Amino acid sequence: MIVKTLINIETTKNKLFLFSFLLLFTSFTFSQENLSLLKGKELHNKVRLNFIPVQMPSNKFPDLKPTMGMMGLHYQMPFNDWLYGGAAMHAALTGDQGGLFTLGVELGINKQLYRNLYFDANFHFGGGGGYRIYVNDGAFINPNIGLQYKKNNYSFGVQYSHVNFYSGEIKSNSVSFFLEIPSLLRFSNYDTAHQNFINSNLSSNNFWKRSTVKNVQQVRFDFFIPFGKSKKDDRTPLTETLYVLGFEYQKYLNENTFLFAHTDAIYKGLRAGFMDLFIGAGYHPYQSKYINLFTKLGIGAAGGRIAPEGGLMIYPSIGMDLKLSNNFALSGHGGYYRALAGDLEAYTLGFGVKYIGLNGGTKTSSNNETATFKTKGITLSIENQSYFNVAKKDPPNKIYSVDLQLLALQFNYDLTKNIYLIGEAGFAYEGQSGGYAHGLVGLGFKTNTFFNNKLNAFLDLTAGAAGGAGVDTDEGIIIRPTAGLNYNITNNFSITASGGKLYSPFGNVKSTNINIGFNFNFASLSVSK
Repeated sequence: MIVKTLINIETTKNKLFLFSFLLLFTSFTFSQENLSLLKGKELHNKVRLNFIPVQMPSNKFPDLKPTMGMMGLHYQMPFNDWLYGGAAMHAALTGDQGGLFTLGVELGINKQLYRNLYFDANFHFGGGGGYRIYVNDGAFINPNIGLQYKKNNYSFGVQYSHVNFYSGEIKSNSVSFFLEIPSLLRFSNYDTAHQNFINSNLSSNNFWKRSTVKNVQQVRFDFFIPFGKSKKDDRTPLTETLYVLGFEYQKYLNENTFLFAHTDAIYKGLRAGFMDLFIGAGYHPYQSKYINLFTKLGIGAAGGRIAPEGGLMIYPSIGMDLKLSNNFALSGHGGYYRALAGDLEAYTLGFGVKYIGLNGGTKTSSNNETATFKTKGITLSIENQSYFNVAKKDPPNKIYSVDLQLLALQFNYDLTKNIYLIGEAGFAYEGQSGGYAHGLVGLGFKTNTFFNNKLNAFLDLTAGAAGGAGVDTDEGIIIRPTAGLNYNITNNFSITASGGKLYSPFGNVKSTNINIGFNFNFASLSVSK
């Protein structure tokens, strides 16, 4: 009797286990939606490169070279068929202001005049700088007006440009030039993020029946080993190894060729303030299941805490990726870092972690349209950041504090519905600290929405490199925890507000921080497997 009872209990347990397994399997199966049900949108964005000759106040500062050549890298999004907005970084390339970098936002008008000829005008506001004596707070305006010629979505133009660091000494009028290339963003509403989809015989005219775009985001750790005539800003030889933290974005044109942009900031080796910005192209001469070899050539700008020079840099490198999965890889690289109009010269070694995605469509290079797909949540933010009682240290050991205002751009990539990765860049525009900037990476945690799906709370834990303008971060390492709220205006737009602390473990910065800004939230379709 006892044996029979035990057998019945065991049979019941097996049935319950089988039922639970079937329920779980059924739940997982039904969680995969048909991809034809996912609605999509397109934004025909533009990447603009421009060059502005800037007249320097050499009448007041006779040692200055009379002209600085400034490069701009802009990413612009259309609001309608004639109005656009965007964000941009500028950097000094020629003259003697290497190390001058800015970050800003802009609003512009683009209207057809006749056939391929267009009227283009925009207004740019930003913050940044290099030598404080010329830029003071760092805020500047840059209105432009001129003509543009378009052909097959590519274009070039000429404009009248005004550059004005209005609390400083640099004020210039000149003729500038630009080149523009298309960039297509295919996305869905943010509330569709974190869903799984299957491709079930999509019709030929379905929105997602397009080729995927391969792109890569990479966190980089580099070591620059100077040699030759490299000098510090006090004209003594630069022999210290520079430790830099950077971020790189790559977009593939085909299976072997890609374009990239990356930026670095120092965190050890010199007093904080050195940074760079590069754009370029790369090529894979060999690829296998686990190993990728690559070569790259970047051209851009670098400077800060080194002897005055033009800023224009060239950076060839080679490297290897070790694939850990379909989406992650470890990367190692080495290269040569050289000023084209100066003395800075270094060998480079580095490593990084890459996230690899296939986004925006269903067609892959292997023509495998039976893969499963997942929508990834992404947030782009622009913020005004306030930092109170920030410690500064200027020669000869003058110590004081200021309140800083920064303009910052943040990129959040959802790992799950409630956890996300963070990348951020911020530049000062007020607080007598033109040239101060930071670059941060980290991890964020957010709640589900509440209050009629209008609010969610979040906690961000970030760290990175910061410095310049005498802000006392020592060699640059900073930590910034913040907490805040997002208020959803629409599915794709929200207002964000947060507060926290900024610490420099090896410096004297211990500042209270308040941020307010706007988010653009969207979901990107990615190949899951």
